[in-house]
Amino acid sequence: MPPIITATDLVKQYPGVLAVDHIDLAIPTGICFGLLGPNGAGKTTTIEILEGIHLPTSGTVLYKGEPLGARYREEVGIQFQHTALQEFLTVRETLELFERLYHRTVPIAELIELCSLADILDRDTRKISGGQRQRLLLALALINDPELIFLDEPTTGLDPQARRNFWDLVKLVKSRNKTIVLTTHYMEEAYALCDEIAIMDKGRIVSQGTPQHLLSEHFGDVILQIPDTDAAGKLGGLGLSAIQAGDMHEIRTNRLHHTLQQLIENGVNLDHLRIRAWTLEDLFINVTGKKVSP
Repeated sequence: MPPIITATDLVKQYPGVLAVDHIDLAIPTGICFGLLGPNGAGKTTTIEILEGIHLPTSGTVLYKGEPLGARYREEVGIQFQHTALQEFLTVRETLELFERLYHRTVPIAELIELCSLADILDRDTRKISGGQRQRLLLALALINDPELIFLDEPTTGLDPQARRNFWDLVKLVKSRNKTIVLTTHYMEEAYALCDEIAIMDKGRIVSQGTPQHLLSEHFGDVILQIPDTDAAGKLGGLGLSAIQAGDMHEIRTNRLHHTLQQLIENGVNLDHLRIRAWTLEDLFINVTGKKVSP
């Protein structure tokens, strides 16, 4: 698939701070692309340059091979992390207001169905729940039928059920051959939604690829978790890669059957054993040295 948007040798310099340090990106058409990174990594600055909100100090951003311009503004949709809606308007009135801002629009009835807004159309936007507000904001980002959609931490603050409902909505939007650029602090969300991710740290991209490829590239083993009470000092001398993590022992192994046999032969109780695969959160910490911040 050809890239819908590319960034070449992108730099953003603020006084005393190099926020974006010579990065290259090529986002293929029709995928969900995740940009991840700790606070201060430069991802927000990068996204705002891609959105056309800020100009880079140097480097280029091209949309379908052309500089960002009027066509781009008509064909891009953005769901900001914090959006102030016009007060004293209903959900329906808000949709109608935004519809007037574009030459080409999706029928409001279609957006209402897509984003499940029918039950709240006549409700004041100040009186809708967090999940309902995010669905409305997504509808506003889609109102011009964009080909490229930016979602900036769209599920922050939502409860787990509302978050998963929003995931289903994002997947439905992507199935319409839309390209989505997602920023999120939820690694589970990135794994569930993104076809490709890039992890930024200190202004640079430090790792990029599909979630599955990156996990297999960085981790070729699994983790066995055994409570202290079950290990009871029986792990010494086995030559295992074990660390203490709270009241659990964690053993890394790429020879699962062999390691289990060792544990059994040495009398380790496996009744409460848990086998855990590596996650994107593990990868995030591994490549940035930082924990994920909500």
